[in-house]
Amino acid sequence: MITAYCVRDGLLAPVAVRTVDDMPDDAVWVDLFRPCEGEDRIIEQALGLSVPTREEMVEIEPSSRLRVENGARYMTGAIVCNSDGERPSLAEISFILAGNRLTTVRYDEPTPFRLVVAKLDRACPPGTRGDRLLLIMLDTIIDRAADIIERLSSDIDAVSRQVFEEATDRPSDSRRFRTILKLLGRRGDLASKVRESLVSMGRLVTFLSTEGEAQRFDKEQRALLKSMQRDVGSLNDHVSYLGNKITFLLDATLGMVGIEQNNIIKIFAVLSVVLMPPTLIASVYGMNFQHMPELDERWGYPLALAGMLAAAVVPYLFFKWKRWL
Repeated sequence: MITAYCVRDGLLAPVAVRTVDDMPDDAVWVDLFRPCEGEDRIIEQALGLSVPTREEMVEIEPSSRLRVENGARYMTGAIVCNSDGERPSLAEISFILAGNRLTTVRYDEPTPFRLVVAKLDRACPPGTRGDRLLLIMLDTIIDRAADIIERLSSDIDAVSRQVFEEATDRPSDSRRFRTILKLLGRRGDLASKVRESLVSMGRLVTFLSTEGEAQRFDKEQRALLKSMQRDVGSLNDHVSYLGNKITFLLDATLGMVGIEQNNIIKIFAVLSVVLMPPTLIASVYGMNFQHMPELDERWGYPLALAGMLAAAVVPYLFFKWKRWL
């Protein structure tokens, strides 16, 4: 689907494009959403651009993601999608800046795109062109990443309280630790995707900064680029801190799981030691010797039971006194 956006009456007006003749001359942004082969040809004929394929968009070489071709800047970055769901993903978005027009190629619908369209649909700054629109998009993407990091930090703090709180009035510890491990795994996966997105956005902003003179960015736009570079750097540091905290919580959770397992093994070890003396007594009096004086006494059987009970209770009390249990 091809949608061209034009600035008309101070608003960003969308125009559906189905043929080459439908492309408006005053379009400042052309958005290709899951383009098919025929739509690629429309863009190539109408704008003279080479539309990157999905395979080209996922390449990791900087020369493939950030390049200048026939005067147009081709930039590909990763944006986090479905951050609120259980399966967050990274969407590769290509930005093509040619003259005063911005062209985007995408196969997903990340939240920043909806936010930009909703924002400019209410009021579009005067003199909005493709380069200014690109900076607005990048700034929105970075702000969205900051929101995800804030929510992620709050979630990790909540998980930290679950890890170190007492297990009273809660389900079994094994079930609780299993739930905590799943939560930490999901938060760690989201943190890694946010960091990968920030790295790609940082490279893209740096590429634009080095190409700033060629694009004739004004003073305000260059200041915005520098501000975005600082934001990306600080957010990267914060995500690294959250990654270290997640690793610490994973180690702490696994340590507590080990403690619980040791407690179970300790109980079995103590039970085996406790039952050894009664077993010894029963084994002695189970021997078929002819001369065993206690067997002829009336108090022999009760005394044997009392001896077995004492042999079990005394070691248990001794272990409790030594605080081994």
